Amino acid sequence: MKLTVVGGGSTYTPELVDGLARMRADLPVSELVLADPDAGRLELVGGLAARMFARAGHPGTVRTAVLDTAADLDDAVEGASVVLLQLRVGGQAARQVDETLPLTCGCVGQETTGAGGLAKALRTVPVVLDIAGRVTARAPDAWIIDFTNPVGIVTRALLDAGHRAAGLCNVAIGVQRRAAGLLEVPPDRVGLGHAGLNHLTWVRSVTVDGEDVLPALLDEHAEQLSGASGLPAEFLRGLGALPSYYLRYFYEHDRVVEEQRGSPTRAETVAALERDLLDLYADPTLDTKPARLDERGGAYYSEAAVQLAASLLTGRGDTQVVNVRNGATFPFLGEQAVIEVPARITSAGPEPLPVSPLEPLFAGLVAHVSAYEELALDAALRGGVDRVAAALLAHPLIGQRDTADRLARELVAANRAHLPWATR
Repeated sequence: MKLTVVGGGSTYTPELVDGLARMRADLPVSELVLADPDAGRLELVGGLAARMFARAGHPGTVRTAVLDTAADLDDAVEGASVVLLQLRVGGQAARQVDETLPLTCGCVGQETTGAGGLAKALRTVPVVLDIAGRVTARAPDAWIIDFTNPVGIVTRALLDAGHRAAGLCNVAIGVQRRAAGLLEVPPDRVGLGHAGLNHLTWVRSVTVDGEDVLPALLDEHAEQLSGASGLPAEFLRGLGALPSYYLRYFYEHDRVVEEQRGSPTRAETVAALERDLLDLYADPTLDTKPARLDERGGAYYSEAAVQLAASLLTGRGDTQVVNVRNGATFPFLGEQAVIEVPARITSAGPEPLPVSPLEPLFAGLVAHVSAYEELALDAALRGGVDRVAAALLAHPLIGQRDTADRLARELVAANRAHLPWATR
């Protein structure tokens, strides 16, 4: 079985390779292809990946593919069973703009939420669709698993274009593992009532062997859970749910903006960490995932990715949290919207499981952000400063005419090199 990682030069990749090595019984990869336009990074990451496979006694081969031309991508995905997307158009330099430019307008600066998230979508959607078109032509039976942010918008773009795709985020598996640790039970006994949109979710139940223990979990461990969400323990108890840590950008927007104005950006922190990680990867004696990779983020990403790929290929019908079409799950959203909920994973794709009605406090925000995502995708596909401004006006973290108009002009200008329509 061939698995191709587009964006394989990412410093995340050893996390994925570690999972492939440990879980090879679930996903027996015979060829792992790491594809990336950055030859230097690819050489370092690919070398470490090969040593990790060798140390684990994995029989599969590791191949690197430098993406200089479209033909290189065609070769990298030819005959693949799974193509995993983990790319960052514009790199950390573009992310730095995403995280700083909105602050000049008093808006939160974040790479997937708010104005920064829209800028990332504008850069990313056309590139992903081009890649997906080549995957469909060269590997028509392949599943595309998108880990590229903003996952909800990118997944909607892939599904609207007719591709065999599912979106994946590591937030849900992180909450599951954290809850299992606090409850001192194996993770496979823990289920989550996880519902919402990508990076806009609430866990409204935590079950152990089918019994909801969330009230007790909040009563006894709200302080520990507070650290993970960034929100006060008493707020979590009052909410009666575990919000994704991205909800802090909504629930404490002004406080976050003040904190961001006085702190280094995450882009700066990650850029420095990536330099250190690449230095480590260059060591020919290193053959395991280094501990410092935990600082990069993406915890449990490898396990989530392997589980999803294995279930899509074998149709084993287990339950996993993925980004999938809404259908009739949330009746206040359109059927074509993409949501993040538990789904039954079959060989025909994920099927969202029934979800109890969202409380008005949650449903209102989901509807608001879903409307923004639809406009954001339209802007990414068709371009135009006016469409960018409309998406920003619809976003609950912006929502003011003057701010939306100014941010639209400045975001487009800052990202002009990655927006072909902006140079016409």
